[in-house]
Amino acid sequence: MLALAALAPFTAAAQDAALPSADQVLDKYVAAIGGKDAIQKVTSRVAKGTLDVVTFGASGTFETFTKAPNKTVMIAEFAGYGTVIQCYDGKTGWASDPQQGFREMAGPELAAFKRSADLQAALHTKEHYKTLTVTGKGKVGDHDAYIVVGQPAEGGPEKLYFDTQTGLLTKLEMPSPQGSGTVSMVFDDFKDVDGVKVPSTIHQETPEISIVIKTEDIKQNVPVDDSKFNKPADAAPTPAPALAPAPAPATKK
Repeated sequence: MLALAALAPFTAAAQDAALPSADQVLDKYVAAIGGKDAIQKVTSRVAKGTLDVVTFGASGTFETFTKAPNKTVMIAEFAGYGTVIQCYDGKTGWASDPQQGFREMAGPELAAFKRSADLQAALHTKEHYKTLTVTGKGKVGDHDAYIVVGQPAEGGPEKLYFDTQTGLLTKLEMPSPQGSGTVSMVFDDFKDVDGVKVPSTIHQETPEISIVIKTEDIKQNVPVDDSKFNKPADAAPTPAPALAPAPAPATKK
């Protein structure tokens, strides 16, 4: 027993030594997607597909417009509910839905959505996180994956799972930017589009809701007008902070 206990630190050290560095994982990821040159050639992406909100048995359709370097808008339509929009226009992020109306994003939610708006995010992973550390291995379905923990500038740490065989990013876990709990996104069914692999199915789970996003049509390097990212004409402007009244001048006694 004592001998086995004494060997434990050496076993742990051997396991750590067997793990690749974060740079090695990210280099393999870029190559797996299609390589730096292919990724840089993609300047816009338009995608259409379906959304299944498993939790409520609801379904809808969506369309996304993404334009380099960092503009994106997702427009979803649900029968009996209405239109849901999420957008980052390169400077600000906002969302709109029939229940909450228009609202502007802020804090960790805005930071996370801004990262997702980066069309060439695979090349900028080290810019999106202050630190990146390979912490071990985990499972995504039946596949082994290296777990890389990234600490963004805002919000809590995120876990990125990279398939040990293919090198692809197959799962992302992050603190919910709008409250407690964890958001989990599993990326599946990768399709080759103009030499770049894109996941055509995303399973998104939160403590409150489960969504399956399936992309059926993807077009890249097509014109995307900047007006796509404009706020609705009836969007309420963000109120300016109230100014404190100036103190009254002191009176001499």
